[in-house]
Parts: sequence; C-alpha cells; structure tokens
Amino acid sequence: MPTHAIEKVRIIAYRNRNFAESSRLPDPFDLPMNPESYSKNFKVELENQRGHGNQGTDPRYNSTAPEELRLEFIFDGTGAIENYRYPDTSDKSVKRQLELFLEAVYQMEGSIHRPNFLKIHWGEYLVFPCILSNLDINYQLFEPSGDPLRVKISATFLNYIAQEERTARERRNSPDLTHLRQTVAGDRLDLMTYHIYNDTKYLLQVAKANNLPTIRGLKPATELRFPPIDKTEEA
Repeated sequence: MPTHAIEKVRIIAYRNRNFAESSRLPDPFDLPMNPESYSKNFKVELENQRGHGNQGTDPRYNSTAPEELRLEFIFDGTGAIENYRYPDTSDKSVKRQLELFLEAVYQMEGSIHRPNFLKIHWGEYLVFPCILSNLDINYQLFEPSGDPLRVKISATFLNYIAQEERTARERRNSPDLTHLRQTVAGDRLDLMTYHIYNDTKYLLQVAKANNLPTIRGLKPATELRFPPIDKTEEA
C-alpha cells in the first residue's frame, strides 16, 4: 500500500494585509511536529449594565471579538522524536528553529514596520488568516552549555480581516443601508424591524416609510422598505 507523507501545519507569511500573493514571503514555516490538538476561541462582547434597583440583566450586544486560534507544539534538538522534521539548514539546533519561527511570526518586518500577516494551513480544513497576538516559550531541556534542547511553544493567533473586506461585510447588513424584504404569512413588523436594526423602537419609522395604516396584520407578499434609520427622530 502507498504511504502518505504526514502533512505539517504550515505558516505562510505576507507583507501585505490583503494577503496578496505578490507579498508572500518565499519560505513558509512548517511546524516540525504537528500539535496533538488546537483550540479556537469565539467571544461575543455584551453590555451587562443594569439600572439602579433592578435585579435582572438584559445583556445588549456590543461587538463580536475576532476569532482566536491557539497552537501548542515543541521544538526539539534531541533527535529522539519520530517523524520530527528539522529545518533544511546545517544548523538544526533548537535555537535556530526558534529563530526561524520568530522571523516568520513575531519579528518586525522592516518594509511594513510591523510583524508579518500570516495564514496558517493544516490540510484543507484549517485555513486561518491572522496575526500573532501572544507567544509563550517554555524552555525544558538544556545542554551542559545552557543551550536549550527542547522548548514548548504556546502561540495565540488573532483572526485578521483587512479593513476593506471587513467594511464590505458589515455594510451588507448595515442598518445604515436600505433593505427590502417581502413578507410571508406570520411575519410581524416589530420582529422584522428588530432583525434589521437590532431594536424595535424604530417600528413607527418603518411603518411611516411604507405608508402602512397599521403595524399589525401584515399581508403576505408585501414588499417592505427598511430605510437608513434617523436616530434623531422620535420613535
């Protein structure tokens, strides 16, 4: 039976925040040994303020924090680990492995005055555009000279989307744009207003914009216009 090479986690560095192929650094960094697992962190930031005398809370959505990816792996210089891939240099020390990693993900890139933008690949499932946000290095084994023989890396990467793409994504669902919706049986104007503006208090503005005689009993197949909201107008 044919054998397949173990696909390593690959970190590709870019000088351009849009990850343009022309800005890609020529030498990607492959982890010498894949992590046993990785973790992702998703966080929704809420406002939990409550009025004086109120016991309960009504958390309001504030923002969605960028996704985080956490990798833990080792750099080894003992030669004792099977399938460990050393860098293609004459110097295979842990010190050199660490230098190459830091050059890719951490050190300031002179042409852009900041660390590189990164894409982390592991097969077809994991493709993560990001920047490094946190790095812990734990030195564990040492030569008699004090040089490290093994270090454990814990790295956290923050999902990165260029400003232009992020703005385009946000504007597609922005309450500052006009949205058209066609009603179906059971639709309610207050719920439709909430889905567009994350608030029902603009209900009367929507009714007025569509010349609706009542906010109740929407007829199916009616096209409604949800205009940019006027926050200065009385709801």
